Amino acid sequence: MKTPIVSLVLAACAISAASPADIPQELNALTPAERKAGWKLLFDGKTLNRWRGYKKPGPPQAGWVVEDGCLKLQANSRAGDLITVDQFSDFEFQWDWRIGPKGNNGVKYLVTEERPSAPGHEYQMIDDATVDDARKKTASFYDVLPPQKKTPLQPPGQWNRSRIAVQGKHVEHWLNGEKVLEYELESPEVKAAIAETKFKNASGFGDKIKGHILLTEHKEEAWYRNLKLRELEAR
Repeated sequence: MKTPIVSLVLAACAISAASPADIPQELNALTPAERKAGWKLLFDGKTLNRWRGYKKPGPPQAGWVVEDGCLKLQANSRAGDLITVDQFSDFEFQWDWRIGPKGNNGVKYLVTEERPSAPGHEYQMIDDATVDDARKKTASFYDVLPPQKKTPLQPPGQWNRSRIAVQGKHVEHWLNGEKVLEYELESPEVKAAIAETKFKNASGFGDKIKGHILLTEHKEEAWYRNLKLRELEAR
């Protein structure tokens, strides 16, 4: 199955207004310190080799493309969600992302293809000016838990850097170097919050599982770069 590949003209990825994610570095690469710490790239800046379509055997042929060294979701593509080939249980996942005004997207984790109505927990990525519900703002556990502090979100059109950490039943959401949300899987607090959402009847939602990471496909354009992950010791 042929994967979309384009030449590495890095302007769209490397040039933008200053933000925490714009510290000069080689794109889609690991430093020696990161390699020593166990980080691995999930995107090499050229191919979709470590990704496939949700419930598909391979990557989509359109919609998700490699452009200017970034993984780009084209607007109104109906490409479907993109998931990692591999599954993870205890891990840190870090990525840079950019959306436009009124943009909306997200990253899901602990994803299973056996529960299509609620495949995984979503780290929300959105133009916060478009939503009033804190549970649907950037870095929330979408629709379940809001960020626990004001988020250092860069405005639409600029790059942000996010991180999800899962170890044992402890989960953390980070944005631009700051921890903005933490919670415990399967806790009474999480179960009570889920019971107030559209996920209330999704069996196993909120539990610790081994699963994929998923990039959601909304209708708006989204850009990703520097997707990297390291597995952690279980606890």
